[in-house]
Amino acid sequence: MGEPYRTLLGHFRHEVGHYFWDVLVRDAGKLEACRAVFGDDSQDYGEALKRHYEQGPPADWQDNFVSAYATTHPWEDFAETWAHYLHIVDTLEMASEFGIEVNPPADQIGGLTARVTFDPYVADDFGAIVNAWLPFTFAMNSVARAMGTRDLYPFILTPPVIHKLGFIHDLVRQGGRDKAVNLAPERPNAEQQEAAGAV
Repeated sequence: MGEPYRTLLGHFRHEVGHYFWDVLVRDAGKLEACRAVFGDDSQDYGEALKRHYEQGPPADWQDNFVSAYATTHPWEDFAETWAHYLHIVDTLEMASEFGIEVNPPADQIGGLTARVTFDPYVADDFGAIVNAWLPFTFAMNSVARAMGTRDLYPFILTPPVIHKLGFIHDLVRQGGRDKAVNLAPERPNAEQQEAAGAV
């Protein structure tokens, strides 16, 4: 489909994004907030796919979307952004486990440094994730080029894309908090304790 960067894992993460759109957006009452970031998902999906495959993405798609396919429809934009969010946090977690640090000489690339000393899965501040990710991908891509291979992360994270990633990060963090509250054991009331012989 003209997507040389698409891995099996990346495709799986994309499809999982559609599921979590249902769970964290539609079913959680976040539809209007999501539409404010990703656009109106009520537009005809079949027509949007047809238009994408006939006309391709807009020429300036990289200004606002993480991939060409994300331009197809807001649902695909969400799923593509979700996949990239998982790419980012999972890769940064692995970098953290290995103690990888990016610290090139300041005169080479303007002091683009990163040391992942936090768990990106539980980070409250998405800015910390981005500030670690951008230098890390610069280093990864530089190493790949030194081996004569394609960039490991051939994407541009513009401010609008970072905003979308931050929205997903907030959904995940809020969803995790809601789940923790829902899974917390209820304390039995006095009648329940008496019935159980606890009083």
